Amino acid sequence: MNTEKIATRSNKPAQGNRYICDMSNTGHKKPFSLMINMNMLTTKQGIGTKVQLCTMMFIQYMLSAVWWVPLAAYLSHTLKLEVYQVSLVLSAMAIGAMASSFIGAIADRYFAAEKILAVLNILTGAFLLLAAHQISFAPLMTCVVLAMLCHMPTQSLTSTIAMSHTPSEQFPRIRMFGSVGWVASGIFSVIALHAMHLPAFDDTNLPMYCGAAVCFVAALLNLRLPHTPPTVDKSAGISVMDITGFSAFSLMRDKNYRVFMILTFLAIIPFNLYHVYGSMILADEHVQNITVTLNLGQLAEMFFLVITTSILVKSGIKNTLIFGVIALVVRYASFYIGAETGVQWFYYIGIVVHGLIFGLFFVGGQVYTDSVAPKEMKAQAQGLLFFLVWGIGFLIGTLWNGWLIGLFRDGDKCDWPVVFAISTLFSFVILLLFAFLFKPVALKTNK
Repeated sequence: MNTEKIATRSNKPAQGNRYICDMSNTGHKKPFSLMINMNMLTTKQGIGTKVQLCTMMFIQYMLSAVWWVPLAAYLSHTLKLEVYQVSLVLSAMAIGAMASSFIGAIADRYFAAEKILAVLNILTGAFLLLAAHQISFAPLMTCVVLAMLCHMPTQSLTSTIAMSHTPSEQFPRIRMFGSVGWVASGIFSVIALHAMHLPAFDDTNLPMYCGAAVCFVAALLNLRLPHTPPTVDKSAGISVMDITGFSAFSLMRDKNYRVFMILTFLAIIPFNLYHVYGSMILADEHVQNITVTLNLGQLAEMFFLVITTSILVKSGIKNTLIFGVIALVVRYASFYIGAETGVQWFYYIGIVVHGLIFGLFFVGGQVYTDSVAPKEMKAQAQGLLFFLVWGIGFLIGTLWNGWLIGLFRDGDKCDWPVVFAISTLFSFVILLLFAFLFKPVALKTNK
């Protein structure tokens, strides 16, 4: 039986831009092999380095989740911003994602990674403190965009630091602590509501204060991280084509990769509805612990990311991606039934399948991109995927879903069944297109 196998990440960041993940050392048209070692995690510098790297991941993703997850609910239910204004503020993540490669490429030439990380976390915390004091649209959006411009590069920076000080095949075990930190961010909501007996948390500005506090703690810990010097000579030129990954556009000559990229670009649009507006949806359903509830999806993601490897090996790239899109259809079909019947358990089904969608479809897409890209173009190919999908596509998704919510919103109420029905249909069409148009060449495994 022909099956495709998974490539591991290179333990050497891509030269010229360590903010783009090179997932393999393999050459063009060679089989990509599963190299994940499930033995006890070992690093070059012992247990102390392990603890530092795992703590770094834990706290970095905790600070992301604590304020970003409930932001939509705060903007819509507390500040009473117009839906289009909420969409514009939430587009900050996509703006930060598109700009992070530029910021990273410049910083790469002059500073050690751990020092950049510390400075960016301090700046993120400062902008979050400013954002917490804003109650009108323009200054709030300015502060949130500035915070995201500083925060988004840190997600790649932490990966760079971890892979510079530990064998690349062990990186997933360290990265898992990021998911643990994301889930643990719900502790702030639990403490506020049950220990301090505050009337509300998720739809207030308190998450921004908590996020800022975690940023400052993270910055202090960052200064104790293993030294990770610049990887690029200061005199090296910066190419916009390389930073954005557009130099890998030649991959689009391959029909299957062209189909994959277009459909992935489209798939991020319905995916974005949950990822960005999830707290608004749950707030309309009068769910109190919004962050904790949404973090069930991240908890499931930790499990599904583990089994993604096995599914890729046994089922192949095409089936893996299709399974991920099926999960996307299941999410919005469940949301639709929940909104129509008023049974909240259907929302939980849609939340839990988040791990399947992310692990099988989006991580699987990274693996497929790595498998078709020539060795010298792997980093640029991942950059192109990130820039088009998580940058431009995510921005379009944020604005589209905001427009859709506004179109079917009357006062404080939204006709969610209609919104979910449209997203379900959208996802189903993408599923059919993948099934009939995407025909990747099977890659044999090594014996």
